[in-house]
Amino acid sequence: MSRGSENTDDEPPKWMSFRSLLVFSMFLRVFLIVYGEWQDAHMEVRYTDVDYIVFSDAASLMASGESPYKRTTYRYSPLLALLLTPHSFFHRSFGKFLFSASDLLVGWFIHTILKERKVPEKICTYSVMVWLFNPFTFTIGTRGNCEPLVCAMILWIIISLMQGKLAQAAFWYGLVVHFRVYPIIYALPIILVLDSQVFRSDQKPPLEDWNTGQTKTPTSNTEKKTILFNLLTALKSLFSRERIMFALISGGVFLACNAVSFYFYGHEFLHEALLYHLTRTDPRHNFSIYFYHIYLHYERQFSAVEKLISFLPQFTVQFALVSCFWQDLVFCIFLQTVAFVAFNKVITAQYFVWFYCLLPLILPWSRMKLKWEGLLCIILWIGAQTHWLLWGYMLEFKGLNVFLQLWAASLLFLAANTFVLVKIIQRHRFSPLFRRYESSSQKHVKKLH
Repeated sequence: MSRGSENTDDEPPKWMSFRSLLVFSMFLRVFLIVYGEWQDAHMEVRYTDVDYIVFSDAASLMASGESPYKRTTYRYSPLLALLLTPHSFFHRSFGKFLFSASDLLVGWFIHTILKERKVPEKICTYSVMVWLFNPFTFTIGTRGNCEPLVCAMILWIIISLMQGKLAQAAFWYGLVVHFRVYPIIYALPIILVLDSQVFRSDQKPPLEDWNTGQTKTPTSNTEKKTILFNLLTALKSLFSRERIMFALISGGVFLACNAVSFYFYGHEFLHEALLYHLTRTDPRHNFSIYFYHIYLHYERQFSAVEKLISFLPQFTVQFALVSCFWQDLVFCIFLQTVAFVAFNKVITAQYFVWFYCLLPLILPWSRMKLKWEGLLCIILWIGAQTHWLLWGYMLEFKGLNVFLQLWAASLLFLAANTFVLVKIIQRHRFSPLFRRYESSSQKHVKKLH
Protein backbone atom coordinates (compact mmCIF):
# COMPACT_ATOMS: atom_id res chain seq x y z
CA MET A 1 0.00 0.00 0.00
CA SER A 2 1.14 3.52 -0.64
CA ARG A 3 2.84 5.32 2.20
CA GLY A 4 2.32 8.95 1.35
CA SER A 5 5.45 10.96 0.77
CA GLU A 6 7.81 8.30 2.13
CA ASN A 7 10.93 7.94 0.01
CA THR A 8 10.42 4.55 -1.62
CA ASP A 9 13.93 4.52 -3.06
CA ASP A 10 15.54 4.24 0.38
CA GLU A 11 17.10 0.92 1.24
CA PRO A 12 15.64 -0.79 4.34
CA PRO A 13 17.83 -1.06 7.48
CA LYS A 14 20.31 -3.95 7.45
CA TRP A 15 18.36 -5.82 10.10
CA MET A 16 15.36 -5.64 7.75
CA SER A 17 17.19 -6.91 4.69
CA PHE A 18 15.49 -9.71 2.80
CA ARG A 19 18.15 -12.24 3.82
CA SER A 20 17.76 -11.34 7.51
CA LEU A 21 13.98 -11.62 7.30
CA LEU A 22 14.24 -15.01 5.62
CA VAL A 23 16.65 -16.35 8.27
CA PHE A 24 14.48 -15.04 11.11
CA SER A 25 11.39 -16.55 9.45
CA MET A 26 13.15 -19.91 9.20
CA PHE A 27 14.00 -19.97 12.93
CA LEU A 28 10.46 -18.87 13.79
CA ARG A 29 8.99 -21.78 11.85
CA VAL A 30 11.44 -24.31 13.33
CA PHE A 31 10.53 -23.06 16.80
CA LEU A 32 6.81 -23.43 16.09
CA ILE A 33 7.26 -26.99 14.79
CA VAL A 34 9.20 -27.96 17.93
CA TYR A 35 6.66 -26.17 20.13
CA GLY A 36 3.85 -27.96 18.29
CA GLU A 37 5.36 -31.34 19.21
CA TRP A 38 5.41 -30.28 22.86
CA GLN A 39 1.82 -28.99 22.78
CA ASP A 40 0.56 -32.18 21.13
CA ALA A 41 2.17 -34.23 23.91
CA HIS A 42 1.15 -32.10 26.92
CA MET A 43 -2.09 -30.24 26.09
CA GLU A 44 -5.63 -31.31 25.31
CA VAL A 45 -5.89 -29.01 22.26
CA ARG A 46 -3.43 -30.20 19.62
CA TYR A 47 -1.28 -27.79 17.59
CA THR A 48 -1.06 -30.18 14.63
CA ASP A 49 -3.74 -29.77 11.97
CA VAL A 50 -6.09 -32.74 11.65
CA ASP A 51 -5.33 -32.79 7.90
CA TYR A 52 -1.69 -33.56 8.69
CA ILE A 53 -2.77 -36.70 10.50
CA VAL A 54 -4.72 -37.70 7.40
CA PHE A 55 -1.70 -37.00 5.15
CA SER A 56 0.60 -38.94 7.46
CA ASP A 57 -1.68 -41.98 7.61
CA ALA A 58 -2.02 -41.97 3.81
CA ALA A 59 1.79 -41.73 3.43
CA SER A 60 2.26 -44.65 5.84
CA LEU A 61 -0.19 -46.74 3.83
CA MET A 62 1.65 -45.92 0.60
CA ALA A 63 5.03 -46.72 2.20
CA SER A 64 3.69 -50.15 3.14
CA GLY A 65 2.50 -50.77 -0.42
CA GLU A 66 -1.20 -50.04 0.13
CA SER A 67 -3.51 -47.43 -1.35
CA PRO A 68 -3.46 -44.04 0.40
CA TYR A 69 -7.21 -43.88 -0.25
CA LYS A 70 -7.77 -46.56 2.38
CA ARG A 71 -7.45 -43.65 4.78
CA THR A 72 -10.90 -42.11 4.97
CA THR A 73 -11.11 -38.40 4.09
CA TYR A 74 -7.83 -38.51 2.11
CA ARG A 75 -8.97 -36.64 -1.00
CA TYR A 76 -5.73 -35.48 -2.54
CA SER A 77 -3.33 -36.52 -5.25
CA PRO A 78 -1.24 -39.62 -4.46
CA LEU A 79 1.77 -37.36 -5.12
CA LEU A 80 1.18 -35.72 -1.74
CA ALA A 81 1.29 -39.05 0.06
CA LEU A 82 4.41 -39.96 -1.95
CA LEU A 83 6.15 -36.74 -0.89
CA LEU A 84 5.43 -37.56 2.74
CA THR A 85 6.59 -41.20 2.72
CA PRO A 86 9.90 -40.23 4.47
CA HIS A 87 7.59 -39.46 7.42
CA SER A 88 7.53 -43.22 8.05
CA PHE A 89 11.33 -43.56 8.08
CA PHE A 90 12.63 -40.33 9.62
CA HIS A 91 10.35 -38.32 11.87
CA ARG A 92 6.64 -37.64 12.12
CA SER A 93 7.28 -33.90 11.61
CA PHE A 94 8.97 -34.40 8.22
CA GLY A 95 5.95 -33.03 6.37
CA LYS A 96 5.79 -29.94 8.57
CA PHE A 97 9.39 -29.10 7.67
CA LEU A 98 8.62 -29.70 3.98
CA PHE A 99 5.56 -27.43 4.06
CA SER A 100 7.38 -24.75 6.06
CA ALA A 101 10.28 -24.85 3.58
CA SER A 102 7.70 -24.29 0.81
CA ASP A 103 6.33 -21.41 2.88
CA LEU A 104 9.79 -19.78 2.91
CA LEU A 105 10.15 -20.51 -0.81
CA VAL A 106 6.95 -18.54 -1.40
CA GLY A 107 8.59 -15.56 0.33
CA TRP A 108 11.64 -15.96 -1.91
CA PHE A 109 9.46 -16.12 -5.03
CA ILE A 110 7.48 -13.03 -4.00
CA HIS A 111 10.75 -11.11 -3.68
CA THR A 112 11.96 -12.46 -7.05
CA ILE A 113 8.78 -11.44 -8.88
CA LEU A 114 8.78 -7.93 -7.43
CA LYS A 115 12.48 -7.40 -8.22
CA GLU A 116 11.90 -8.60 -11.79
CA ARG A 117 9.43 -5.74 -12.14
CA LYS A 118 11.96 -3.30 -10.61
CA VAL A 119 9.99 -2.60 -7.44
CA PRO A 120 12.23 -0.65 -4.98
CA GLU A 121 13.85 -2.79 -2.30
CA LYS A 122 12.04 -1.07 0.56
CA ILE A 123 8.62 -1.78 -0.94
CA CYS A 124 9.75 -5.35 -1.75
CA THR A 125 10.69 -5.85 1.90
CA TYR A 126 7.37 -4.60 3.24
CA SER A 127 5.47 -6.71 0.72
CA VAL A 128 7.40 -9.89 1.55
CA MET A 129 6.78 -9.28 5.26
CA VAL A 130 3.03 -9.42 4.59
CA TRP A 131 3.55 -13.10 3.76
CA LEU A 132 6.45 -14.15 6.01
CA PHE A 133 5.07 -12.59 9.21
CA ASN A 134 1.38 -13.14 8.69
CA PRO A 135 0.31 -15.25 11.72
CA PHE A 136 -2.01 -17.28 9.56
CA THR A 137 0.60 -18.17 6.95
CA PHE A 138 3.44 -19.06 9.32
CA THR A 139 1.16 -21.31 11.39
CA ILE A 140 -0.51 -23.12 8.50
CA GLY A 141 2.71 -24.78 7.32
CA THR A 142 4.02 -25.51 10.82
CA ARG A 143 0.69 -27.13 11.73
CA GLY A 144 1.06 -29.46 8.74
CA ASN A 145 -1.14 -28.05 5.99
CA CYS A 146 0.02 -28.64 2.40
CA GLU A 147 -1.23 -25.36 0.88
CA PRO A 148 2.24 -23.65 0.87
CA LEU A 149 3.35 -26.29 -1.65
CA VAL A 150 0.56 -25.24 -4.01
CA CYS A 151 1.33 -21.54 -3.48
CA ALA A 152 5.00 -22.11 -4.31
CA MET A 153 4.11 -23.90 -7.56
CA ILE A 154 1.74 -21.11 -8.64
CA LEU A 155 4.35 -18.40 -8.02
CA TRP A 156 6.95 -20.46 -9.88
CA ILE A 157 4.60 -20.60 -12.87
CA ILE A 158 4.39 -16.78 -12.81
CA ILE A 159 8.20 -16.52 -12.66
CA SER A 160 8.56 -18.97 -15.55
CA LEU A 161 6.14 -16.93 -17.67
CA MET A 162 8.00 -13.71 -16.82
CA GLN A 163 11.24 -15.34 -17.95
CA GLY A 164 9.67 -16.59 -21.19
CA LYS A 165 10.04 -20.28 -20.22
CA LEU A 166 6.68 -21.42 -21.55
CA ALA A 167 7.39 -25.15 -21.53
CA GLN A 168 8.49 -24.98 -17.90
CA ALA A 169 5.43 -22.92 -16.93
CA ALA A 170 3.14 -25.34 -18.78
CA PHE A 171 4.69 -28.37 -17.05
CA TRP A 172 4.19 -26.92 -13.57
CA TYR A 173 0.70 -25.69 -14.42
CA GLY A 174 -0.38 -29.19 -15.46
CA LEU A 175 1.17 -30.57 -12.28
CA VAL A 176 -0.42 -28.05 -9.91
CA VAL A 177 -3.91 -28.57 -11.41
CA HIS A 178 -3.46 -32.31 -10.88
CA PHE A 179 -2.19 -31.69 -7.35
CA ARG A 180 -4.99 -29.26 -6.42
CA VAL A 181 -7.87 -28.71 -8.83
CA TYR A 182 -8.67 -25.03 -8.13
CA PRO A 183 -5.79 -23.47 -10.20
CA ILE A 184 -7.76 -24.52 -13.32
CA ILE A 185 -9.43 -21.10 -13.01
CA TYR A 186 -6.14 -19.47 -14.10
CA ALA A 187 -6.16 -21.21 -17.48
CA LEU A 188 -8.05 -18.52 -19.40
CA PRO A 189 -5.99 -15.46 -18.32
CA ILE A 190 -2.74 -17.38 -18.85
CA ILE A 191 -3.83 -18.44 -22.33
CA LEU A 192 -4.86 -14.86 -23.16
CA VAL A 193 -1.50 -13.33 -22.16
CA LEU A 194 0.40 -15.82 -24.34
CA ASP A 195 0.24 -13.36 -27.20
CA SER A 196 2.60 -13.44 -30.18
CA GLN A 197 3.03 -9.69 -29.59
CA VAL A 198 4.54 -10.52 -26.19
CA PHE A 199 6.18 -13.95 -26.50
CA ARG A 200 8.70 -14.49 -29.23
CA SER A 201 10.92 -17.50 -29.68
CA ASP A 202 14.14 -17.49 -27.65
CA GLN A 203 13.37 -14.05 -26.19
CA LYS A 204 12.44 -13.02 -22.69
CA PRO A 205 9.12 -11.13 -22.88
CA PRO A 206 9.35 -7.41 -22.03
CA LEU A 207 7.85 -6.59 -18.62
CA GLU A 208 6.06 -3.49 -17.45
CA ASP A 209 8.15 -2.06 -14.62
CA TRP A 210 6.79 -0.77 -11.34
CA ASN A 211 7.37 2.87 -12.31
CA THR A 212 5.64 2.53 -15.70
CA GLY A 213 2.02 1.88 -16.54
CA GLN A 214 0.98 3.86 -13.47
CA THR A 215 -2.63 4.17 -14.51
CA LYS A 216 -5.75 3.62 -12.48
CA THR A 217 -7.95 0.62 -12.94
CA PRO A 218 -9.60 1.16 -16.35
CA THR A 219 -12.90 2.99 -15.98
CA SER A 220 -13.21 5.36 -18.93
CA ASN A 221 -14.86 4.28 -22.19
CA THR A 222 -11.58 4.70 -24.07
CA GLU A 223 -9.69 2.44 -21.65
CA LYS A 224 -12.48 -0.13 -21.74
CA LYS A 225 -12.49 -0.09 -25.56
CA THR A 226 -8.72 -0.66 -25.57
CA ILE A 227 -9.06 -3.64 -23.25
CA LEU A 228 -11.96 -5.01 -25.31
CA PHE A 229 -9.95 -4.58 -28.51
CA ASN A 230 -6.97 -6.39 -26.99
CA LEU A 231 -9.27 -9.15 -25.74
CA LEU A 232 -10.85 -9.60 -29.19
CA THR A 233 -7.39 -9.56 -30.80
CA ALA A 234 -6.23 -12.23 -28.36
CA LEU A 235 -9.29 -14.37 -29.07
CA LYS A 236 -8.83 -14.04 -32.84
CA SER A 237 -5.30 -15.38 -32.60
CA LEU A 238 -6.31 -17.98 -30.01
CA PHE A 239 -4.56 -20.79 -31.83
CA SER A 240 -1.11 -19.24 -31.80
CA ARG A 241 2.02 -21.35 -31.47
CA GLU A 242 2.59 -20.29 -27.86
CA ARG A 243 -0.95 -21.08 -26.76
CA ILE A 244 -1.04 -24.44 -28.49
CA MET A 245 2.30 -25.41 -26.95
CA PHE A 246 1.19 -24.35 -23.46
CA ALA A 247 -2.14 -26.20 -23.79
CA LEU A 248 -0.53 -29.39 -25.11
CA ILE A 249 2.22 -29.54 -22.47
CA SER A 250 0.06 -28.60 -19.49
CA GLY A 251 -2.80 -30.81 -20.66
CA GLY A 252 -0.38 -33.66 -21.33
CA VAL A 253 1.20 -33.42 -17.87
CA PHE A 254 -2.24 -33.23 -16.22
CA LEU A 255 -3.52 -36.27 -18.13
CA ALA A 256 -0.30 -38.23 -17.59
CA CYS A 257 -0.39 -37.65 -13.81
CA ASN A 258 -4.05 -38.66 -13.70
CA ALA A 259 -3.44 -41.72 -15.91
CA VAL A 260 -0.59 -42.98 -13.70
CA SER A 261 -2.64 -42.34 -10.57
CA PHE A 262 -5.65 -44.14 -12.09
CA TYR A 263 -3.44 -47.06 -13.13
CA PHE A 264 -2.32 -47.62 -9.54
CA TYR A 265 -5.45 -46.65 -7.60
CA GLY A 266 -8.34 -46.91 -10.07
CA HIS A 267 -11.72 -45.39 -9.37
CA GLU A 268 -10.75 -44.59 -5.78
CA PHE A 269 -8.37 -41.94 -7.08
CA LEU A 270 -10.83 -40.68 -9.68
CA HIS A 271 -13.60 -40.18 -7.14
CA GLU A 272 -11.65 -38.96 -4.12
CA ALA A 273 -9.08 -36.68 -5.78
CA LEU A 274 -11.10 -35.27 -8.69
CA LEU A 275 -14.85 -35.91 -8.89
CA TYR A 276 -15.42 -35.37 -5.18
CA HIS A 277 -14.26 -31.74 -5.41
CA LEU A 278 -16.59 -31.01 -8.35
CA THR A 279 -19.73 -32.29 -6.63
CA ARG A 280 -18.78 -31.80 -2.99
CA THR A 281 -21.60 -31.01 -0.54
CA ASP A 282 -20.63 -30.59 3.10
CA PRO A 283 -23.42 -30.40 5.71
CA ARG A 284 -21.03 -29.23 8.41
CA HIS A 285 -20.96 -25.53 9.17
CA ASN A 286 -18.39 -23.49 7.26
CA PHE A 287 -17.98 -19.94 5.95
CA SER A 288 -19.92 -20.62 2.73
CA ILE A 289 -23.38 -19.11 2.21
CA TYR A 290 -24.46 -22.51 0.82
CA PHE A 291 -23.85 -24.53 3.99
CA TYR A 292 -27.29 -23.93 5.56
CA HIS A 293 -29.19 -25.02 2.43
CA ILE A 294 -26.97 -28.11 2.16
CA TYR A 295 -27.51 -28.86 5.86
CA LEU A 296 -31.32 -28.63 5.56
CA HIS A 297 -31.52 -30.82 2.46
CA TYR A 298 -28.58 -33.16 2.99
CA GLU A 299 -30.70 -36.27 3.58
CA ARG A 300 -32.25 -35.72 0.15
CA GLN A 301 -29.60 -36.70 -2.38
CA PHE A 302 -28.59 -33.76 -4.57
CA SER A 303 -28.55 -34.44 -8.30
CA ALA A 304 -25.38 -33.80 -10.30
CA VAL A 305 -27.14 -30.88 -12.02
CA GLU A 306 -28.02 -29.27 -8.66
CA LYS A 307 -24.44 -29.65 -7.47
CA LEU A 308 -23.05 -28.08 -10.63
CA ILE A 309 -25.56 -25.18 -10.67
CA SER A 310 -23.86 -23.76 -7.58
CA PHE A 311 -20.82 -23.14 -9.78
CA LEU A 312 -22.81 -20.70 -11.96
CA PRO A 313 -22.18 -17.59 -9.78
CA GLN A 314 -18.49 -18.53 -9.67
CA PHE A 315 -18.27 -18.90 -13.46
CA THR A 316 -20.06 -15.59 -14.00
CA VAL A 317 -17.77 -13.65 -11.66
CA GLN A 318 -14.66 -15.40 -13.01
CA PHE A 319 -15.50 -14.54 -16.60
CA ALA A 320 -16.21 -10.90 -15.71
CA LEU A 321 -12.90 -10.53 -13.84
CA VAL A 322 -10.85 -12.21 -16.58
CA SER A 323 -12.43 -10.11 -19.34
CA CYS A 324 -11.52 -6.90 -17.47
CA PHE A 325 -8.11 -7.63 -15.95
CA TRP A 326 -6.42 -10.46 -17.89
CA GLN A 327 -3.57 -8.23 -19.08
CA ASP A 328 -2.64 -7.45 -15.47
CA LEU A 329 -2.10 -11.16 -14.93
CA VAL A 330 -1.05 -11.26 -11.26
CA PHE A 331 -3.82 -8.90 -10.20
CA CYS A 332 -6.31 -10.91 -12.27
CA ILE A 333 -5.50 -14.24 -10.64
CA PHE A 334 -5.57 -12.60 -7.21
CA LEU A 335 -9.11 -11.32 -7.87
CA GLN A 336 -10.11 -14.67 -9.32
CA THR A 337 -8.88 -16.52 -6.25
CA VAL A 338 -10.62 -14.23 -3.75
CA ALA A 339 -13.88 -14.45 -5.72
CA PHE A 340 -13.57 -18.22 -6.17
CA VAL A 341 -13.16 -18.74 -2.44
CA ALA A 342 -15.91 -16.27 -1.51
CA PHE A 343 -18.50 -17.97 -3.75
CA ASN A 344 -17.40 -21.56 -3.15
CA LYS A 345 -19.79 -24.21 -1.84
CA VAL A 346 -17.39 -25.00 0.97
CA ILE A 347 -15.03 -22.46 2.57
CA THR A 348 -12.50 -23.34 5.25
CA ALA A 349 -9.83 -21.08 6.72
CA GLN A 350 -7.04 -22.89 4.86
CA TYR A 351 -8.47 -21.62 1.55
CA PHE A 352 -7.51 -18.06 2.50
CA VAL A 353 -3.84 -18.90 1.99
CA TRP A 354 -4.60 -19.34 -1.72
CA PHE A 355 -4.88 -15.57 -2.12
CA TYR A 356 -2.59 -14.56 0.76
CA CYS A 357 0.40 -15.64 -1.35
CA LEU A 358 -0.74 -13.31 -4.17
CA LEU A 359 -1.56 -10.30 -1.99
CA PRO A 360 2.09 -9.11 -1.60
CA LEU A 361 2.41 -9.12 -5.41
CA ILE A 362 -0.30 -6.49 -5.88
CA LEU A 363 0.44 -4.19 -2.91
CA PRO A 364 3.12 -2.11 -4.73
CA TRP A 365 0.47 -1.15 -7.30
CA SER A 366 -2.17 -0.18 -4.75
CA ARG A 367 -3.14 3.44 -4.09
CA MET A 368 -4.91 2.43 -0.90
CA LYS A 369 -3.33 4.01 2.17
CA LEU A 370 -3.01 1.89 5.28
CA LYS A 371 -4.42 4.77 7.29
CA TRP A 372 -7.46 4.73 7.26
CA GLU A 373 -8.91 2.92 4.26
CA GLY A 374 -6.57 -0.04 4.50
CA LEU A 375 -7.27 -0.47 8.20
CA LEU A 376 -11.00 -0.28 7.52
CA CYS A 377 -10.77 -3.15 5.02
CA ILE A 378 -8.62 -5.25 7.38
CA ILE A 379 -10.91 -4.64 10.39
CA LEU A 380 -14.04 -5.30 8.34
CA TRP A 381 -12.72 -8.58 6.91
CA ILE A 382 -11.32 -9.88 10.22
CA GLY A 383 -14.40 -8.61 12.10
CA ALA A 384 -16.81 -10.45 9.80
CA GLN A 385 -14.72 -13.61 10.17
CA THR A 386 -14.55 -13.29 13.96
CA HIS A 387 -18.32 -12.68 14.11
CA TRP A 388 -18.84 -15.95 12.19
CA LEU A 389 -16.43 -17.81 14.49
CA LEU A 390 -18.35 -16.70 17.59
CA TRP A 391 -21.56 -18.24 16.27
CA GLY A 392 -19.59 -21.31 15.16
CA TYR A 393 -18.23 -21.67 18.69
CA MET A 394 -21.75 -21.48 20.17
CA LEU A 395 -22.93 -24.19 17.78
CA GLU A 396 -19.97 -26.57 18.00
CA PHE A 397 -18.85 -26.22 21.63
CA LYS A 398 -21.99 -24.98 23.41
CA GLY A 399 -24.46 -27.07 21.41
CA LEU A 400 -26.81 -24.14 20.81
CA ASN A 401 -29.19 -24.13 17.84
CA VAL A 402 -27.80 -21.06 16.08
CA PHE A 403 -27.80 -22.32 12.48
CA LEU A 404 -29.82 -19.37 11.21
CA GLN A 405 -27.55 -16.84 12.93
CA LEU A 406 -24.51 -18.68 11.55
CA TRP A 407 -25.94 -18.51 8.04
CA ALA A 408 -26.57 -14.76 8.49
CA ALA A 409 -22.90 -14.45 9.58
CA SER A 410 -21.90 -16.26 6.36
CA LEU A 411 -23.89 -13.71 4.34
CA LEU A 412 -22.16 -10.90 6.23
CA PHE A 413 -18.77 -12.48 5.53
CA LEU A 414 -19.58 -12.66 1.80
CA ALA A 415 -20.61 -8.98 1.89
CA ALA A 416 -17.31 -8.09 3.63
CA ASN A 417 -15.32 -10.02 1.00
CA THR A 418 -17.20 -8.25 -1.78
CA PHE A 419 -16.69 -4.81 -0.23
CA VAL A 420 -12.95 -5.34 0.27
CA LEU A 421 -12.57 -6.74 -3.25
CA VAL A 422 -14.31 -3.70 -4.78
CA LYS A 423 -12.11 -1.35 -2.74
CA ILE A 424 -8.97 -3.17 -3.88
CA ILE A 425 -10.08 -2.89 -7.51
CA GLN A 426 -10.89 0.82 -7.15
CA ARG A 427 -7.49 1.62 -5.63
CA HIS A 428 -5.42 -0.57 -7.95
CA ARG A 429 -3.07 0.97 -10.54
CA PHE A 430 -3.71 -1.06 -13.64
CA SER A 431 -0.40 -2.24 -15.07
CA PRO A 432 -0.18 -5.08 -17.62
CA LEU A 433 2.42 -7.65 -16.64
CA PHE A 434 3.87 -7.79 -20.16
CA ARG A 435 4.69 -4.98 -22.56
CA ARG A 436 3.31 -5.72 -26.00
CA TYR A 437 5.30 -5.12 -29.16
CA GLU A 438 3.76 -2.40 -31.30
CA SER A 439 1.63 -3.66 -34.18
CA SER A 440 -0.15 -1.99 -37.07
CA SER A 441 -3.56 -2.81 -35.58
CA GLN A 442 -2.62 -1.13 -32.30
CA LYS A 443 -1.46 1.97 -34.17
CA HIS A 444 -4.81 2.06 -35.90
CA VAL A 445 -6.61 1.96 -32.53
CA LYS A 446 -4.45 4.85 -31.25
CA LYS A 447 -5.43 6.93 -34.29
CA LEU A 448 -9.08 6.28 -33.55
CA HIS A 449 -8.55 7.53 -30.00
